[in-house]
Amino acid sequence: MKRREFLSGAAVAGAGAAAASTLATPAIAQDRRELKMVTTWPKNFPGLGTSAERLAQRITAMSGGRLTVKVFAAGELVPPFEAFDAVSSGTAELYHGAEYYWQGKSKAFNFFAAVPFGLTATEMSSWIHHAGGQALWDELSAGFNIKPMMVANTGVQMGGWFNKEINSLEDYKGLKIRMPGLGGEVLRRIGAAAVSLPGGEIFPALQSGAIDATEWVGPWNDLAFGFYKVAKYYYYPGFHEPGTTLSGGVNLDVWNSLSDEDKAIIEAAATAENDYSLAEFNARNGDALDTLVNEHGVELRKFSNDVMTAIGTAAGEVVAEVAAEDPMTQKVYDSFIDFRAKAMGWARIADQAYWNARELPYEYTKG
Repeated sequence: MKRREFLSGAAVAGAGAAAASTLATPAIAQDRRELKMVTTWPKNFPGLGTSAERLAQRITAMSGGRLTVKVFAAGELVPPFEAFDAVSSGTAELYHGAEYYWQGKSKAFNFFAAVPFGLTATEMSSWIHHAGGQALWDELSAGFNIKPMMVANTGVQMGGWFNKEINSLEDYKGLKIRMPGLGGEVLRRIGAAAVSLPGGEIFPALQSGAIDATEWVGPWNDLAFGFYKVAKYYYYPGFHEPGTTLSGGVNLDVWNSLSDEDKAIIEAAATAENDYSLAEFNARNGDALDTLVNEHGVELRKFSNDVMTAIGTAAGEVVAEVAAEDPMTQKVYDSFIDFRAKAMGWARIADQAYWNARELPYEYTKG
């Protein structure tokens, strides 16, 4: 080969390599995506805000940094109750919240968060994963350009904070209480004035007298908000949220643009966080309740069976009426109620029977 031909060939090869290099760099860069997650929770709030942060970190780590999720707490990018619209429209790519906040879009969303006297945390997971719940949720949310999934669970919630004793349904008449979702609808049915407030607004509303009572989550979160400073009585059990599912929603256009690998990563991260968060709530609530009662003098009270039965009757009426509002809600309701009956039948001879047996008077303590 002549020297001139060699140099010419080398120049072409070098140019080709350079071109390949300039093409490869943008391709790699384009493969990395930053996703904005908006939440309905105060920044880094224990169990709720921290779960959103943890989910973001899981997705980022599991994707090797290919998907970087940046979390915006309530009010940082959009107001808390506008998180759904932000993701639906594409202002943000993901949200972390609770579906009953979107009941103004469709009452069917309540069934994917919490229904009064509905499903426990483990039963919700069973319905969603193994009894058709996810397909119904996907169908509902697709109408708003969103792909939904479970991302956390608070477990059984407490009945709420009150500045007066609740001994009968009459004590609810005219009571201004913060309770969202269908639980709020039930309380309105029995004469209370229920309102929905985002977490960050509850304490000042209770302190100022704008509301007389509130529910939030449970001892761990309620201790963090300091409700014991402005309310005297702490009631249980909570009828309204027996196993509250927190949700993640992904803009459907963004979801459809992801590779199968990245979709699997997000789903696996959500499943892991759902399990981890429920374990965290169950681990923290007992210690927090002990602190509230024994260090802060909170008066723990149990709702009477008469009160709970009356509320349960109202709840059954409200949930059935909600189902009749439109065909989609009716379809979700039918699936939910059918599964609830099956779950109760199994729980009666499984979990419930075991809990009753565990309470029997035998010695089983630390030696």
